[in-house]
Amino acid sequence: MDSANPKLEAWSSGLCDRFSNCSTCWLTIWCPCITFGRVAEIADRGYTSCATAGVLYLLLGAVTGLTFCYTCCYRKKMRQQFKLEETPCCDCLVHFFCQACGLCQEYRELKRRGFDMSIGWQGNMERQNRGVAMEVVPPFVEGGMKR
Repeated sequence: MDSANPKLEAWSSGLCDRFSNCSTCWLTIWCPCITFGRVAEIADRGYTSCATAGVLYLLLGAVTGLTFCYTCCYRKKMRQQFKLEETPCCDCLVHFFCQACGLCQEYRELKRRGFDMSIGWQGNMERQNRGVAMEVVPPFVEGGMKR
């Protein structure tokens, strides 16, 4: 690691801890496009919707079978945003050899960081901003203030 880079954090759970949350595990085994879509929307900060990412995942899988090429990019993006270690190996190998484990680990990490995966990026931002006082802006007085 370069000394100019900040210290990287460990993942909050291990790669093979996918059974620690059985509902996410089963969702990922039977419908990985949903788990991936949810992870991608949060990792992409709402730029890509869950539905768009999920459909692209399905199409890529149906046409080429190479979904790991797509999913590993979002793992890398997520790692960079949260300054997570690239363990136990590079992102593409994690998704090539055990995509379900990688997706479950990413899902758990985002949940641990406070994201509600079922409401997407926009819903999480609205939830986060609820109750936060708006910045007070003084009224504009045409011509300025006079004494």
